Amino acid sequence: QVQLAESGGGLVQAGGSLRLLCAASTSIFEVSVLGWYRQAPGKQREFVAAIDARGNTNYAASVKGRFTISRDNTKNTVDLRMDNLKPEDTSVYFCRMNSAYWGQGTQVTVSS
Repeated sequence: QVQLAESGGGLVQAGGSLRLLCAASTSIFEVSVLGWYRQAPGKQREFVAAIDARGNTNYAASVKGRFTISRDNTKNTVDLRMDNLKPEDTSVYFCRMNSAYWGQGTQVTVSS
């Protein structure tokens, strides 16, 4: 059973930065897609960013230019660097491996 563990969430003021880390319990070298999603209270889970095995990235329009996703196949981790954070970025952020596995989530709160 693959496990994904997110960390790095917290409380930050608007305009600040956070870096989320997702650690996988297995090798990600051959994993096709690693992604980040988020879910705010009362809302559906939404796509944030993804990176494929070649390093190609894709971002939601709302975070493009502010967030950066990267992966380290040697450490089995995927990062999400979040800059210029806005109150509307407040959510629980989840890591996803392909379409099969989810992490437990980490809370990000951005105060105005």
